[in-house]
Amino acid sequence: MIKKISDKDKKDWENFISKDEKIPNKENFLRNNIRREKIKKIDLHGNTLQESNVTISNFINKCFNEDVTKIIVVTGKGLRSKNISDPYISKELGILKHSVPEFIKSDQDLMKKIIKISDAKIEDGGGGAFYIFLKNRLKNKF
Repeated sequence: MIKKISDKDKKDWENFISKDEKIPNKENFLRNNIRREKIKKIDLHGNTLQESNVTISNFINKCFNEDVTKIIVVTGKGLRSKNISDPYISKELGILKHSVPEFIKSDQDLMKKIIKISDAKIEDGGGGAFYIFLKNRLKNKF
């Protein structure tokens, strides 16, 4: 079925062709505006709580500046921690596993760089790890 093109459509087409204006390439637009996933991992096993807090703070800032999208933080489950010998600390509570995320959430400067913190999948450490999803540095002007 062949349809006739109207005079208006012909005129619009000729006007479009005669202009130097370029149509933006949709593939380039998507390529430039979607961040590629960049993942870094840090293992805090064997660190004290104070060492872990300083280390994770520095690591988040470094990753944010490097445009990392996701950080895998391995804390362990606390099964070998020395809290077993202390009767005032729960044997079920790993120190780093719970304290490091709380430290991050309480630091406003760090939270400005973070989209969310969530539990890790089994293949990334499960109950002994968590994820930090970082904001895009280029779009996040403080």
